[in-house]
Amino acid sequence: MYRNIYKELLNWKNRPDHKPLILLGARQVGKTYILQDFGKREFENMVYVNCQRNSICEQLFRDLDVKRIVTELERYFDTDIVAGKTLLIFDEIQEAKNAITSLKYFCEEMNSLHVAVAGSLLGIQLREEESFPVGKVHTIKMYPMTFNEYLMACGQQRLLEVLENKDWESMELHNEKLTELLRQYFFVGGMPEAVSKYIETGNVREVREVQREILETYSHDMAKHSKTQIQRIHQVWQSIPAQLSRENKKFFYGSLRKGARAKDFELALQWLVDAGLVYRVERCKKPVHPLKFYADDSAFKLYLLDCGLLACMSEANPNMLLLNDNAFVEFKGAFAENFVLQHLKAVPDSLTFYYSKDNSTMEIDFLFQTEEHIVPIEVKAAENVASRSLYLFVNEDFKEQGFTGLRFSLKPYIKQSWMENVPLYAVESVVQRL
Repeated sequence: MYRNIYKELLNWKNRPDHKPLILLGARQVGKTYILQDFGKREFENMVYVNCQRNSICEQLFRDLDVKRIVTELERYFDTDIVAGKTLLIFDEIQEAKNAITSLKYFCEEMNSLHVAVAGSLLGIQLREEESFPVGKVHTIKMYPMTFNEYLMACGQQRLLEVLENKDWESMELHNEKLTELLRQYFFVGGMPEAVSKYIETGNVREVREVQREILETYSHDMAKHSKTQIQRIHQVWQSIPAQLSRENKKFFYGSLRKGARAKDFELALQWLVDAGLVYRVERCKKPVHPLKFYADDSAFKLYLLDCGLLACMSEANPNMLLLNDNAFVEFKGAFAENFVLQHLKAVPDSLTFYYSKDNSTMEIDFLFQTEEHIVPIEVKAAENVASRSLYLFVNEDFKEQGFTGLRFSLKPYIKQSWMENVPLYAVESVVQRL
């Protein structure tokens, strides 16, 4: 299946000053597949080493002599590893002691060799006994499949062209079909295995079983990597659907247990963030670039990495999601917000916050910051698309800043002086170009 990240991998390969590449992302988002596919297509040969399953890795990195490491791999796989012609892949790199540290020496002593590694955010960033090779590696983050990638996988290239060209008239003409595909995505989500299963079988029960297996894998990871925090990690993780189902989606520690405080769960919450399983969106008190200067880390929302997994965790009835528009309005629009947030996170060099006014119910779902712009975003899944908060934000409270609001809804494209309304299914094509 085609993934947008392929272009970033090509850019890395063709850089004369390339460093070892670390592909970050949660389990099951397709890291191994894309690296192997890239190696087969773009190099004369590829050497793939799974550090979890291959016994050679127990001693391979014992002295960090990278020339010896390459020689041992050539012997083991009976092949030549040649700079410029070979892609050397270390998968599950966090499972081999000193493997991450070795990337520093690959950069310094064999910088002409293309080395790519995959691992979870947790395994790479939290291994305390090893030093992370700061400045010696190039990192790329990988996320679940976007809606546009889902359309490509489903063979809907012509509709994808309509979205990418932002052909609003044609979108309105094909609105029914695009909305149907969007419903599918809300149920299936962007985990590649779930997408493949739906395309192959169209069987919603089999898709849901794949999703449950993925969630079970995550539960095993929680138990394996954080024995001291496992109970609290599970409490935070299992609370997310209920947290998002409220009108006010700000994360509430009291819903975990009576009297719960932030300090009791901060390590558990950070575990989930570092593992790439949840996205933390903090409140911003003032919409001024850079937004981080005005972040309020005591107030935040938690979203799941994938709306399909959110549907599975919520035990949402497949018919509810696939046969009508309930998917867009159930749980106070939680699926729609999670869907939009997934696509905001996938935009390189961007940050996402939300805004709320002190002592007021006024709230902007997302403040999206690119290198040049701040865009206030509102997500409307119900038929009522009145945007009073967005209107006040743009036209009164911060009028001098000249913001143009962006609203995602089920309505056709509309451009007003202060706001653009964009159909939900066009979110990726719009936010990638802000």
